[in-house]
Amino acid sequence: MSDNVLKIKRRGEDGYKVISVRIRENTLDALDKLAAETNYSRNELINLILSHGVKNIEIE
Repeated sequence: MSDNVLKIKRRGEDGYKVISVRIRENTLDALDKLAAETNYSRNELINLILSHGVKNIEIE
């Protein structure tokens, strides 16, 4: 067999999970505007924002 083998992982085994959420239309519009301005995908922005929020939340 060749040393030039393509190795791929099964979907879902990359550390990411697909979920479904409900989001307000104005929030989605704001995300899409940010995505267009920054050249990030909506998904990338949501992950960045959630990661930051989870690390920096303070519960009273």
